[in-house]
Amino acid sequence: MKQRRNIRRAAIAASIGLAASLAPPALADNGTNTAPLRAAVSATNIMKHLAALQAVADANGGTRAASTPGYEASAQYIERKLWAAGYTPVRQTFPYERYDTVSASMERLSPSPRTYAYDAPDGFLDMNYSGSGNVTAPLSAVDINLAGDRASTSGCEAADFGGFTAGNIALIQRGTCTFRIKADNAAAAGAAGVIIFNQGNADPADERFALFGGTLDAPQAGIPVVSTSFATGAELAGLNGVSMHLAVNSTVTKLTSFNILADTGGRADRTVLVGAHLDSVPEGPGINDNGTGTAAILETAIQLKKSGQTPVNRVRFAFWGGEEPGLVGSDFYTSQLTASQIKAHAVNLNFDMVGSPNFVRFVYDGDGSSFGTKGPNGSGLVEKVFLDYFKSQNLPTAPTQFDGRSDYSGFINNGIPAGGLFTGAEDLKTAAEAAVFGGTPNVAHDACYHQACDTIANVNTTVLEQMADAIAHSTLTFAMTTSAINGTSKGNGSGNVDLQFKASKLLK
Repeated sequence: MKQRRNIRRAAIAASIGLAASLAPPALADNGTNTAPLRAAVSATNIMKHLAALQAVADANGGTRAASTPGYEASAQYIERKLWAAGYTPVRQTFPYERYDTVSASMERLSPSPRTYAYDAPDGFLDMNYSGSGNVTAPLSAVDINLAGDRASTSGCEAADFGGFTAGNIALIQRGTCTFRIKADNAAAAGAAGVIIFNQGNADPADERFALFGGTLDAPQAGIPVVSTSFATGAELAGLNGVSMHLAVNSTVTKLTSFNILADTGGRADRTVLVGAHLDSVPEGPGINDNGTGTAAILETAIQLKKSGQTPVNRVRFAFWGGEEPGLVGSDFYTSQLTASQIKAHAVNLNFDMVGSPNFVRFVYDGDGSSFGTKGPNGSGLVEKVFLDYFKSQNLPTAPTQFDGRSDYSGFINNGIPAGGLFTGAEDLKTAAEAAVFGGTPNVAHDACYHQACDTIANVNTTVLEQMADAIAHSTLTFAMTTSAINGTSKGNGSGNVDLQFKASKLLK
């Protein structure tokens, strides 16, 4: 899981702690007593699962990444526990293409020769699914805007490339459309390579100025495409007679991985999908990201079975594969659903990173009241179930937006109501957050995010217990409700939410 950058700060400042406000109970909560299940789902047991996942990583090169022995061993552990609890887990296999960078370089040959460092603030990054290529050519700016609010549609229309000289490298500004559209338009105009620089529009968090990591999404592009900061792009645009050397050596490997799915009994036409991704990044064991979400829904599944309760609505526990390479497993799952099967999914509850050391209790902004981008019809109700629960526990929360950085993406794009919890990743905790949630301001919510130090020592057990209780509460609440989630009974939830990310990488 990847944190949404500081675009959320103003909204959080306005909304932080709203869980403590008075509100009637959510319609989906018909008074189900979730206290016994919450008591049974303990951080102690969840930590035992995390210790097992840590041992798997230790025995497999320090990682549990998709399509590795560490992932297979992680899956076998989950399956053993599910079988022992009385479930019949199944594997849903899917193909995907993994992008890897072998090498990349960017140089200005004239005027004033300069070599740009890879992944440095004033350097560059190759975009995921960039094509390979080694190009030396003049640089041509394409419909950029360096004045005023720097609003930009650079490269979004084929007409932007009128007069572009085939064989040149295109200098394109971020803004409006996806990077893929920009790159494809450049390639169609005969560009030999593309440099996309950040937009440079007003943003107190620097999100539109700094070097950024983007993705073109699969399949691999036919020309090299890199990103750079606004300052670097503006400097290049201001020079005359610029000649650049751009080289990307990348590979795309065809692989397979799998999701694990396990169902309870209950109404299949109101399936409650409770999901968390099982894979880590290659760089580390992924115990907070996302061992915590995985272990929390596993323990919820185990204790729900032990309780002897038969859900009114089927609960499907999903352990997603391939989240880190780009939400591959969950996207595959939703892509295989028919229209009637989509309608039969009442809700998706997503839990990705719920034990961050310097935590905030984030709840997805389902109704769009904090960020202006709401989920499909019914997502506001899902949010309200979480807010009402935390209010009942006198625990403040803050909103976080649906921006495409976790496995809810495929669900909300298919009109399925969604919601979930998150405790923070690489963003720095603000002073306002520290005042409400404790912890240390100006330090990342999870300083070990996507690193080798994301071990079992990187988990805050206090917030893990709190979030696990909320996971148990929401799972049982939606499992036992006899009320339809808003809109889904008529199959009229809206999809196609305008997402900014695909997992950790920006789409636009």
